[in-house]
Amino acid sequence: MDEPALIRAHALEETRQATLALVERLDDDVMHRPLDPIMSPLVWDLAHIAAYEDLWAVHRLGGEPLLHEELAVTYDAFETPRAVRGDIELLDREQALRYMDDVRARTLDVLGRVGPSELHDLVILHELQHTETMRQALFLGSQPGGEPDALPSVNGAIQWLDFDAGEFEMGAVADGRFVYDNERPRHVVTTGAFAIQSFPVTNASFLSFAEGGGYEYRPWWSEEGWAWKQCYDITHPGDWAGGPPSDLGAPVQHVSWFEADAFARSQGARLPTEAEWERAATWDQGPALHGIGAVWEWTASEFTGYPGFTAYPYREYSEVFFDKGYRVLRGGSWAASPRVATRTFRNWDLPERRQIFSGVRLARD
Repeated sequence: MDEPALIRAHALEETRQATLALVERLDDDVMHRPLDPIMSPLVWDLAHIAAYEDLWAVHRLGGEPLLHEELAVTYDAFETPRAVRGDIELLDREQALRYMDDVRARTLDVLGRVGPSELHDLVILHELQHTETMRQALFLGSQPGGEPDALPSVNGAIQWLDFDAGEFEMGAVADGRFVYDNERPRHVVTTGAFAIQSFPVTNASFLSFAEGGGYEYRPWWSEEGWAWKQCYDITHPGDWAGGPPSDLGAPVQHVSWFEADAFARSQGARLPTEAEWERAATWDQGPALHGIGAVWEWTASEFTGYPGFTAYPYREYSEVFFDKGYRVLRGGSWAASPRVATRTFRNWDLPERRQIFSGVRLARD
């Protein structure tokens, strides 16, 4: 291999080692059963990673037949939705790991033959995103790997940062690296004047909200959010079953969009739009937002395509989720690789979801 190919091979290996390190300490029972009804068995994720890599880095890039065509449907995320993955026959742990090894050997062979491609970046980002998803499952199943060792903490008051009305270029820069289709095309956006907090909402602030009747005061909740809260008897963030975390200065996590929205209203504030968030996060006159990468931050924006959006390399990554009630999250989390969670990366989920490592940063007009 030449040097560019070796660099890409190293990135593939580095990513794989992180995946293996996550699961090596887990017993087979944890690997084979769904840890929560909304999550996949972890062995499904492993084999899915292999199948995805074989499809894009071997079959599509190298023109080779799939290694196990008979497994393609089982490990296709749309053909086999999460709801059924715990009820069908899957490869066991040993078989899934062997599948990953066998596909990787094919990937490296194609890499040496055709050279580096942005499809290798796609495969790397996909695996990194699945390791975060697996950590979500581990959180729900109260297993090692589902909680951070520590999060950044703030002492004292959180500052408000003011931005005048103005325009900026939103979206990923076309610099040759792979970016997801929903980050493109880069386009000019104008925001009104707004203020945004310098640090995400802390456990201390959310504790005051919860203890002060925030989950009982109807005017702070949207109609849909109140119905969700009442139906599931929600009284605290998703990781507070044993009480709030000891570090009250750290960002609160595992809150839904509904909770984030209600909290913002309780403070006489609101959630930032994703345009406001990106403008502040990419401000070219110095760092504005602190704590980025600790928790995903809910925005007010519904997930949809940018003007001129074109699906690439397949519409099922983004387009099928547009305009269906999903809310955008920005910034990344402690479980997300910086390779994935850039300042222009757009995450999304349903407003009731709390398995994600999600928090909130406030904004106001």
